Amino acid sequence: MLYHRFPISYRDVQELLHQRGIVVSHETLREWCIKFGSLFADGLRHREPRRGSRWLLDEVCTTVDGVRHWLWRAVDEHGFVLDILLQRHRDTEAAKAFMTGLLGEYDVPDRICTDKLASYGAAIRQIVSLAAVDHQEVISTTRCNNMIEQSHRSTRRQERQQLGFRRRKRAQEFLNLHARIENLHHHTRTSVSAKNQRHAFQTWSTVAAGVT
Repeated sequence: MLYHRFPISYRDVQELLHQRGIVVSHETLREWCIKFGSLFADGLRHREPRRGSRWLLDEVCTTVDGVRHWLWRAVDEHGFVLDILLQRHRDTEAAKAFMTGLLGEYDVPDRICTDKLASYGAAIRQIVSLAAVDHQEVISTTRCNNMIEQSHRSTRRQERQQLGFRRRKRAQEFLNLHARIENLHHHTRTSVSAKNQRHAFQTWSTVAAGVT
């Protein structure tokens, strides 16, 4: 959780654990993340409450092993991440694949908010279940756009800490778990009760116990 929650390295986590009397190498930590990351992500996803009825979609450019990719992201109207998908392209087929994946996890939304990328509108028209959904194209100054831009920030911090992503599969797995942990601690960014913070750590402990 430390590695995915904060922009720190495996060696940083190793040092923190050593301080607590847990002797483990940074290489072992890396292997644990590879082995258990997807299991943690699935466990957290299944315990998330019902999300909002609006999708806010956006894509940002990133590089994987020096090759340009696009990171597609969807959040609800409360800022919780619904899903992310790393793809090579930014066209209609890429947008369609992303939305189809969302429909496999969530109900049809009441509204979809996107930027003015034409691929979104074309993909929505091709997906039958989204044909009647209100599609709103927003500009950079709107609250919807600001909300999803804020969601991108933590990913950018992690990307800088790792000096860029090196493998597409590993990057996708890392970002999946990172997004679920961000959702788990979403409310701790502002002043909230200790009860909500304890609930977040209890949820993680439950998932961890089930995985290990």
